[in-house]
Amino acid sequence: MAEPIALIEEAQWPLSPATSRSPDALPILRLFHHHIYEYSRGVRSLFLMTITRPELAFVLAKLEAQGIPHFVQEVNPGKVNLFFGRPAFVAVARSFVTRPLNTLSVEEDFMLGMLLGYDREQQCLRFLVRSGRGLPEDLPLAAE
Repeated sequence: MAEPIALIEEAQWPLSPATSRSPDALPILRLFHHHIYEYSRGVRSLFLMTITRPELAFVLAKLEAQGIPHFVQEVNPGKVNLFFGRPAFVAVARSFVTRPLNTLSVEEDFMLGMLLGYDREQQCLRFLVRSGRGLPEDLPLAAE
């Protein structure tokens, strides 16, 4: 039998004054807490969130308090991409996410999608289309 899950009331969430004023902060915090839950249960190993700088301060404090590896990539002066998760996954992502995500090579885009746990078939189709190799029905079999 599964253990009962204790729910946290919204009013009990430790919101900092900076994030609680933002009307968009609560959905981001809900998503972040859901990601932490998935991380702790081993559902996913790498996460990516695009958040504002005020939200980043709160989220980084939580990640550091829990000892979760992470790195931040600046998107623009007001937003960042925050990657966090298992140490090996974060290290691999950090090794090639060194420029804007829209400038990653087809292979890097494929690897990042796989690391983030996106649908494998969709990632394969995306790779085939972006690389110019066509869709599966257009490809010859390897044995041909």
